[in-house]
Amino acid sequence: MAIRSGFPGYHVAMLQANEFDGRPGVTDTLGRALRDLRISVTDRCNFRCTYCMPREIFGRDYEFLPRDQVLSFEEIARLARAFVGLGVEKLRITGGEPLVRRDLPDLISMLAGLRSAGGTALDLTLTTNGSALRALARPIADAGLRRVTVSLDSLDDAVFGAMNGIDFPVAKVLDGIAAAQDAGLAPVKVNMVVRRGINETSVLPMAAWARDAGVILRFIEYMDVGHSNGWRLDEVVPARELVEMLSSAWPIEPADPLYRGEVADRWRYADGGGEFGVIASVTQPFCRDCTRARVSADGKVYTCLFAVDGHDARAILRSGATDAELATFVEEIWARRGDRYSELRSAATSRLPKVEMFAMGG
Repeated sequence: MAIRSGFPGYHVAMLQANEFDGRPGVTDTLGRALRDLRISVTDRCNFRCTYCMPREIFGRDYEFLPRDQVLSFEEIARLARAFVGLGVEKLRITGGEPLVRRDLPDLISMLAGLRSAGGTALDLTLTTNGSALRALARPIADAGLRRVTVSLDSLDDAVFGAMNGIDFPVAKVLDGIAAAQDAGLAPVKVNMVVRRGINETSVLPMAAWARDAGVILRFIEYMDVGHSNGWRLDEVVPARELVEMLSSAWPIEPADPLYRGEVADRWRYADGGGEFGVIASVTQPFCRDCTRARVSADGKVYTCLFAVDGHDARAILRSGATDAELATFVEEIWARRGDRYSELRSAATSRLPKVEMFAMGG
């Protein structure tokens, strides 16, 4: 492979266009391109959501990673450059709760300066619980963030508390969403995990609010990520049922995906009231088009949300490795990838020692 210069002082292998989507980049054993990177900047979170970090297991005094085990901003940016050189076009900052990471706008500014292999700006986004958005929406937008996704599971304070494990008012999350819209972080997307017996009665009120607020609501089937959430299949509200609930209230019609590998099935309201999405990794797996890799706060590379273990990039970063060696490390991980957990989901796979979602970043 020929070596090219993609960034000042940075060299990676120039890869040929792949069959997945015709653009340059590395592909895995199933021909899937590497297009999206989700970067966890911290394992810390101020919520204790039942599907991610339940309070009864991860209490307020849970011991998070020591600071020296968390990647520095410079290490994150260097690793991100390696991924971008291999075809990544979208970076999503996650956690834990990413807005609890001190000086986060500095990292966003560093990542916003990266360019794809084609020379275009990256789609730089962030997922948050919204608790600190009022204060930080403008600084992160000014630093170069393009969009934001907010997790919100109900408009009812009691139901919201039952889902997030703490006493935090919905009004503050809504205010943070308004701040994000005012800062130009649009379109704002809102993710709602639906868990039967807890918040399925909030589906229609959430949809009505999203239509009025001008945000894109995405319903997520309750997933068996990690082992601490006590996942049971009978608590999953299937995508089909969610769509039927929405269609009972408003005329809807399917919308085409915006790109290959988009995780949400898109639907639009026939009356022009916007759109919503459904992420159905349990009942309608989309492994065959998965383009996402994840980097945890401590620098492990994961090739699946349901991964058993990761690959230690922090050791490479701190070993004195060159940029080319770092790029080769990432390329070899993706080239060997064969993950398709959701397609293979069974009683046997559910017992695998999967990594907790907050530890790797959703």
